[in-house]
Order: sequence, then structure tokens, then C-alpha cells
Amino acid sequence: MRPPPSSSSEQRLSHIGAARQAMLVEGRALNAPLSAPWIQGSWQRCLTMGFRPQEHPSFDMVAKEALQRIEEANHTLLSVARPLLGRLGQAIADTRYFAILTNAEGIVVDVSGNIDRSDPRADVIARVGVDLSERRVGTTAIGAALTELRPVWLHRGEHFFDANSAYSCAGAPLFGPDGACVGMLDLTGVDAMERPELRHLVARTASKIENALVMAKPHCLLVRLNWPGYALGSEGDGMLCLDGDGWVTAANTTATTMLANPASLRDMPLHANDVFGFSHHLLFDAAKRAETLPDVPLRSGLHVQAMPVYSADELLTSSARSNRAGTPLALKDMETALIRKAVEQSRGNVSVAAKSLGISRATVYRKLGRPS
Repeated sequence: MRPPPSSSSEQRLSHIGAARQAMLVEGRALNAPLSAPWIQGSWQRCLTMGFRPQEHPSFDMVAKEALQRIEEANHTLLSVARPLLGRLGQAIADTRYFAILTNAEGIVVDVSGNIDRSDPRADVIARVGVDLSERRVGTTAIGAALTELRPVWLHRGEHFFDANSAYSCAGAPLFGPDGACVGMLDLTGVDAMERPELRHLVARTASKIENALVMAKPHCLLVRLNWPGYALGSEGDGMLCLDGDGWVTAANTTATTMLANPASLRDMPLHANDVFGFSHHLLFDAAKRAETLPDVPLRSGLHVQAMPVYSADELLTSSARSNRAGTPLALKDMETALIRKAVEQSRGNVSVAAKSLGISRATVYRKLGRPS
């Protein structure tokens, strides 16, 4: 049973209603701004597209052939996101919210959580292949996250269409290893209590998905980065992947922010020597010694900590080369490579990796030199 609305929530809904009346019905400027300036911008785009609030949005499905192409194009995103969506579903199990994953165009590619299929308002949006972009269903957290490229919260009447006023949504964009937006993650409730804290949860989960996408990119060296005084080895690290010659092959959003925007690798190759204030060979040498670098200068003049780690595939390949040369890889290094491979295959889920290896989580952390 839903609890009665508080006076603050009633005031918020009243404010939203007054804003709708002013801008969407009477066509005049708002006396008091909405909770987020981008909402007014989205409403204006909807009006420009010829939408009217009282109309019913068309929750159209893409053609079957198009959906197949979309699923193929988003295969990696789906494979790394699904385990995380399952855990996200556990976090929101008692909130009447569920998760929606879309591609960069707002087409649903996966859903998760407790979806009440008997409620047409939930069923109509929680379908793989439905187009939930702004151009189809007006102002939503999905369209907003893909336009604003930052986490958003949208409640009830802040949606453009009257018919969508039962929804409350949190959304966060997803960025791929090259810095481009590849989709978004949404949490939606129908006639649910307002929970703006879900914006934090969806942003954290989006960050995990982005890190898994980075790890899935072929690389020789993973360089984990953090500011001095912060612990390395956590989900909050910047992650930069290098090939054997020091060229950047992938970066997560945190690394993009820390390193003066290596997202330029979408347009042109980026070398580690253009990021760090020393030769990239020092990173590879530190990885061989399993050494964390506590003071790494950047080209920007700032300093960070760096933990360079060889990929499991690179260690196993090195082992094969060493065996052929008659100098086998040390047992400890081989063990570390196998553990790291299990962690990579489990998309960073240490519990799953430990279970597959038949060892404890503490052992995995200890062998990899990471804080538990």
C-alpha cells in the first residue's frame, strides 16, 4: 500500500502543475523555474516538434529486422550489463521501480526487475525494441540522459505528455571505451513514491557498466588511476587501457575527466606519452614489478597515483613465449594471471571469480594486491 504524500511532495506536485499550466497550456514564461533547467528545454523541443501535452504518445516498436541489428550492434553492452542489472534489480526490489537499458538512440535493449505486466503503463515501456526517445515519447529521463549526458531525475508531471505523468524516473548515460555515448540506464516507477536518491544508484551502476566495457576491450596494460590520498583498486578509479606500444585503446569516464579528456581518441589516436609526463615504458616496467607508482606527473601539470597491471591474456601469452624459450613464467605469476583472467571473465565480480576458482574473495584480493 502506498503511503500518503507528504506536504513537501504535495507542494512539489503543485509547483509542477503550475509550471505545466503556464508553459504548456497558456504558453507563457514560468514565474518559478522547474527543479532542473533542462526540463523546460525539453518541453520546448516537444512543442517545437508539434506535440501537445494532451495527446497520447506512441510507444512504437522498431521493426524486427532493425531490432536484430540493434541487438547485434549492442552485443558487448548487453553481455557486460546483464549481471549488473540483476544486482540492480535486487537493490530496487521493494521500491516498485524497474530497470530499462537502451542504446544511444533510446531503443530498449534490455529490462530487469519486478515489472507488473498486468499494468499496461509498465508493460508498454518495458519491452525490448520499444522506442523511448524524446522524439517518440516526449520528455523522459531516457531522452534527457541521452541529451544532457549526465544523470537526471524526473517526477510525474515533469514528463511532457499528460499520459506519462504516472512515471517517476532516474537515468544516467553510458559511455563506451572511446568516450562516445553508447546508451543509457533508467530506473522507472509507476505511481511510485518519489525517490531522487535513485539518481545516485543509477549513476553508480552506469559507472560499473562503463568499467566492464573498458575491461572487455582488448589491451595489454590496464592503468588504474586515482588522486593522491585516495585508495587505488576500487570502482572509483580512472581506467586507461594501453596496447603493447603504449597507444590508448580505452578509457572510462573517470579517466577521461582526470586526464584532460582523452575522449579525443574517438577522433584521433592518443598515446600514453601525450598523457603522462614520462615515457610509457616506465608503466610497463612497473607492471612487471607489480609496483604501484605513488607520484605520476601528467602533461597537465597535475599528479596522480597509478597502478599499471598487465592483462591476463598478456601474462598468459608471455608465459607461452617463456615456455618456448625454456624460461617458464614463475608459478606465482601464472597463478596471478589465472586469477586475473577469472575476474575479467566475471566482468569484475570478485565473488563470482572466487567461486569459479574455488577460493575465497579475500584470497583473490590478496593475490591481486587489491584492498578488500
